[in-house]
Amino acid sequence: MREIHGLKQLYDSQQNALPIDKLAELLMDDLANCHCVIYGENQQQILAKLDLVPDSLFYERFDKRIDLSVAGQITSNEHPPLTYCLQGKNFSISGRCSVLPQVCGVDLYLSHYDENDGFARQNFSVPLKKLPKE
Repeated sequence: MREIHGLKQLYDSQQNALPIDKLAELLMDDLANCHCVIYGENQQQILAKLDLVPDSLFYERFDKRIDLSVAGQITSNEHPPLTYCLQGKNFSISGRCSVLPQVCGVDLYLSHYDENDGFARQNFSVPLKKLPKE
């Protein structure tokens, strides 16, 4: 269910083939001011907007992945979180989420989503080797 958006714009911006380290550089720039929105039953029910945690955006050269953390206030707890969107300038990842572990059909477990505290924090990893080539 996880969907990747905006890679075509990154690939199209380059004249030559895009080596993985160059792709990492472009994605790091794209995600530098990213945020994550957690939704309820539809896109109009925004439950939380999580901003990039300073100094959490990191390219792991050995594993060829980008790691980052987002955090912020939960603005509504009237509905359970069902979908999310991690949005950079062009690149984004969206899919289904849950606060319950091991739910079928969910690609993001919200492990630090505390409705009682009103705060959420989430870690993301973007494995560059698994991204589509075009």
